[in-house]
Amino acid sequence: MIIKRRRAIILLREIYEKKHYLFCPESLSWEESIRKGCEPLRKDGTVDETYAEEIIACIRKHGPYIVILPGIALPHSTEKAKGAHATAVGFMKTAVPVHFEEGNPAKDAQIFFTLSSTNPDEHLDNMQKLYSVLTNENALERLKKIEKPEELLEIDGLFGERQE
Repeated sequence: MIIKRRRAIILLREIYEKKHYLFCPESLSWEESIRKGCEPLRKDGTVDETYAEEIIACIRKHGPYIVILPGIALPHSTEKAKGAHATAVGFMKTAVPVHFEEGNPAKDAQIFFTLSSTNPDEHLDNMQKLYSVLTNENALERLKKIEKPEELLEIDGLFGERQE
């Protein structure tokens, strides 16, 4: 019998250890939220400043496709997009909801998982990890209340270990 940790644990721990997180107290436009959400990934060269502009251009073209659930956005562009230099996930929590579509609260977000992709296998792995987080009701409730980076590790602990 082998004991393996669940995939979601690795994602939240990686975000914490790589310092790919940001807590934003001020009110932001949706464009500002995309730029801010990319900042933790820019700090270590995962993306450069053009990546945020790529995401903004996609949202202007296709609408707020990044808001996948009320309160949760997955900012991303296409694989190997201009400005993406590595595959990673960043996390941002805003104190004030960001409105992507006026008059439609289902398109507001406060939790952002920014995705950068240059390797399809690593990207798929990150998407599976993220799915584990987003389908765990306890984790989602904790993410909605998170106030400091260390809480990512506490949420990570909700997943425990499983046997395979």
